[in-house]
Amino acid sequence: MRRLIRYFLAIFLIVIGIMLVLTNLNLVNYDFGTAWAYIYPIFFVAIGLKWLFDYLRKKGGTWVFGSFFLIFGILLLLDRFDIISFVFRDVLKLWPLLIIYIGFMIFGITSNRVIIVGNNKGKKKYYSPNKSFVGSHEYNTPNWKVEPINLSNMAGDFYFDFTKAYIPEEEIPVMISSIAGDVNIIMPENVDFRVSASVKAGEIDVAGQHVDGIHRSLEFETVNYENAIQKIDFIIKLKAGSIRIDQA
Repeated sequence: MRRLIRYFLAIFLIVIGIMLVLTNLNLVNYDFGTAWAYIYPIFFVAIGLKWLFDYLRKKGGTWVFGSFFLIFGILLLLDRFDIISFVFRDVLKLWPLLIIYIGFMIFGITSNRVIIVGNNKGKKKYYSPNKSFVGSHEYNTPNWKVEPINLSNMAGDFYFDFTKAYIPEEEIPVMISSIAGDVNIIMPENVDFRVSASVKAGEIDVAGQHVDGIHRSLEFETVNYENAIQKIDFIIKLKAGSIRIDQA
């Protein structure tokens, strides 16, 4: 939220400054109402572009909300230049975009996205083999084998019970991302692990460490993680929901 406020303030000052310069040059007649009509559409365009670029550069972001904000902002600007008629309340007319987004997700257009995981020995690339629209994922059958996992959902819950798993003696990445959902993980006390968790809105609880609210993140690493042979590296990102990892 603070980042969005900072972006809005920057765009506001830039547009006000441009309007004042043009007014001093007698190129436009400045008034705040006119400036505001251009400021907030530009804000939507700027935020949309940033989220799209972050997504394409594999630095977070979201192509769904990024493209939506970009389209919405451009339509508002086209109205300001009298090219089309489109006002803020016309956002409801864009509901068919939801159908388009769902179609792309079902089609799997983002299924080859690469996530890069860093470690002391360099960087490893893991492709996303399991994407779904909605649904839950449960790993709790007796003696299930732990392998590199990369799960992505629009909405759904994730449950892992590693106390019932066969865990090879190696570093295993487990990556989870979802727009909305809960992640619950049970780890055996004798297995080392590292966590990089973040939520846009929600809470995170890892081995007794707790944060909650807006734009929260938590980093955790067991004492012997670096020297351990058998260990798990968690990377968990949620837009909304909760992340909980307990040791048993």
